[in-house]
Parts: sequence; structure tokens; C-alpha cells
Amino acid sequence: QVQLVESGGGLVQAGGSLRLSCEVSLGTYTGFGVGWWRQAPGKEREFVASISRTTGLTRYSGSVKGRFTISRDNVKETVFLQMNGLKAEDTGVYYCAVARTAVVVRTTPDHWGQGTEVTVSS
Repeated sequence: QVQLVESGGGLVQAGGSLRLSCEVSLGTYTGFGVGWWRQAPGKEREFVASISRTTGLTRYSGSVKGRFTISRDNVKETVFLQMNGLKAEDTGVYYCAVARTAVVVRTTPDHWGQGTEVTVSS
């Protein structure tokens, strides 16, 4: 059974930093792509960043590239999202997600975590 547990959200001032964590437990599911998505109030959920659990290859949305960094610790089965230079428009619920490939996790993940809330005050 797939379990994705996010943590690290909170309230931060604009320009500040947060580090999100996602503990990944896949059971019998074979998933090599892990990603972060977010949903702002009143908006659709959008892709933020992805990483391949095997190659470490990363991808970012244009709105966060250069400010956010996704990384993995395969020993601890944890994926991180380091968020620097936060802006008010980064506010939302951040979700960890998995898919069979790092390409698919950017469009149609198979499993989602429960989300962690990030609020950036301006």
C-alpha cells in the first residue's frame, strides 16, 4: 500500500525559506517518479517539481525554477523540496505524488499524499 506523508509546511514571510519532506512508502507499487504539486486557494492543482528515484533527474515548473530544489534520500526513502525566496503566490497546499515514471508524475500521478499547507505572508 502506497503511503506518502508530507511535513514541513507553515507560515513564512516573503523572501523566506521552507523545507518540505515527503516520506515515501510504496509497498508493492513500482514507482520511479516522485513529484511535488501545489494547489492555491480557488485554483487548480499544479505541478511544481519532480525527481527520478533512480537517476535523480529533476524538472521544475517555470514559476519555481531557480528558487526551489527537489532532492531525494533513497536510504531514508524521503524526498525534499527546498523552497527559497518564497513569494505570496507560492501559498497553497503542497502535495507529494508518485507515478511509474518521472515523466508521468508531472502530468497524472497515481498516488497522492494528504498535503501540507504553506502560507507566505507579504
